[in-house]
Amino acid sequence: MSEQKNHTASSERDQFKARLMAISSSFFISLLLMAGKFYVYQITDSSAVLSDALESIINVVASAFALGSVIFAAIPPDENHPYGHGKIEYFSAGFEGALIILAALGIFKVGISHIMHPRQIPQLESGLLILFGISLINLFLGIMLIRVGKRTRSLALIADGKHIITDVYTSGGVVLGLFLVHLTGLYWMDGIIACLVGLNILVSGGNLVSQSFAGLMDASEPELLESISGLLNENRKDIWIDVHQLRAWRSGNLIHIDFHLILPRYFTLEEAHCESKQVENLINIYFGGTASVLIHMDPCISPDCPICKRRLCELRRGEQKKQIYWNRETLTSQGGAGERLQETEEQPDAMSAEE
Repeated sequence: MSEQKNHTASSERDQFKARLMAISSSFFISLLLMAGKFYVYQITDSSAVLSDALESIINVVASAFALGSVIFAAIPPDENHPYGHGKIEYFSAGFEGALIILAALGIFKVGISHIMHPRQIPQLESGLLILFGISLINLFLGIMLIRVGKRTRSLALIADGKHIITDVYTSGGVVLGLFLVHLTGLYWMDGIIACLVGLNILVSGGNLVSQSFAGLMDASEPELLESISGLLNENRKDIWIDVHQLRAWRSGNLIHIDFHLILPRYFTLEEAHCESKQVENLINIYFGGTASVLIHMDPCISPDCPICKRRLCELRRGEQKKQIYWNRETLTSQGGAGERLQETEEQPDAMSAEE
């Protein structure tokens, strides 16, 4: 047990170092790329480039905020925060989304102005080359952040990575649009491109705010519940008669899981506790030591006999009638599978009696 705890602690430290390294790199690289975009705006006076540069300010601020949230989220649970500090990452994602929306409104203002009053764009070729190089660097940075975020289960890193990927799309659109301006000489298109960029990042900001709200409200995550259900089904034992009322939610890199586990009612408290710990350890190993598991143990009752696979049982009241496959739908149900099966069988009888 002590070896497992040491392994878990080591895994958590490694994940924290990876998150910290990734988000620190994101902050400093975003700072340099922002300076590059404002330099391009200075030499071109393009509203499309300005819209791209304004989004880069958000990248820097958001990366700084995400850096703080990663550090804060790593603080262990304490007396005042028994479930840890991971929720701060949802505030980070929401804050970033709100900033994106504000930037979009500013971009619309500048873009409309340049549509109404077109102006020539000087040194456009040099500006396009610099923007193209910045976009490539941003692309690699965004992919790296998303990969590290998924591997370490950090919403702040994933949100920052997706935002930077969005910035790549934005910069790519700006480069393509300004290249068309360079070919055609239609300078009013500069304002159109800026407004399209604003619309794109407005949608991106709205999605981030929505995800943040869902996390703060502990919204259900179907993929997370499916992975837990699949894990339990693959490692199922005959004495694990059924599981129901499965719930799971994230708090930063921590995952909180609770459910009801039905065991044979002739089990002693020690035997039931032993099975509970086996299930808990199984889940903890699967999630790399980042899961907090609470298991409510229920004794089996007579309606559970038709779904119970344990044949050698002196308390059995009937043969097994059905084998229940554990998936998200069955494990998140409020009652045990045996009780649900009994209710299903009683419904036709009740309808026949009414007729």
